[in-house]
Amino acid sequence: MGIGKFNDIERDLGEQPIAKIMAGYGLKPNVLVKNSTEQISHKMVARAAKGRRLTPRAQLKILNALNKATEKNYSLNDLFNY
Repeated sequence: MGIGKFNDIERDLGEQPIAKIMAGYGLKPNVLVKNSTEQISHKMVARAAKGRRLTPRAQLKILNALNKATEKNYSLNDLFNY
């Protein structure tokens, strides 16, 4: 018996727009982790930028940290193209 529907999900989606946004501000994953009021890790931020699929909750945590660090109001569509 296989894993089922999980085999059909593309997990590596290529570099995401968040990577360009972070680079534009000169932000490293450490900055987002420090600015987060929720529990996020450096690994989560790196995975988000590289295009590994994150859960909707993890995406929101990353979004909130980026908005706080940049003092902007980005949306999930600005950060992720999946």
